Amino acid sequence: MKVLKEWDVKVKLVKTKRGAILHMIELEPGHFYLEQNPLKDSKYGVAYRRIKENFPEFYMFWEIKNNHYTGKLLAGAFLEKREIDEFVTLLAKSEDFKEFEEILEEIEEIEEE
Repeated sequence: MKVLKEWDVKVKLVKTKRGAILHMIELEPGHFYLEQNPLKDSKYGVAYRRIKENFPEFYMFWEIKNNHYTGKLLAGAFLEKREIDEFVTLLAKSEDFKEFEEILEEIEEIEEE
């Protein structure tokens, strides 16, 4: 393989003002991916909470650039084939999470320690 581009990526564990502990993947100042908050009673918060109950190794991260959500999502997990089959079936069966609103939280400032 030929390297086309390289990033110095930092993975951080952050705590929001509301007390949620989330993972953050920082690409550069002002550009990062923040884990979906599973405590949030929103469409994606509820869906993420339900997914994590069955698939704790699954993660969803929202891209944030210059303090704005870009609408892009990074999602994935390291699963065995039988686990991904179960995951896909679970998602296909449940439509009730769609009744929740799509709520994007205000972006909090990053505090370095």
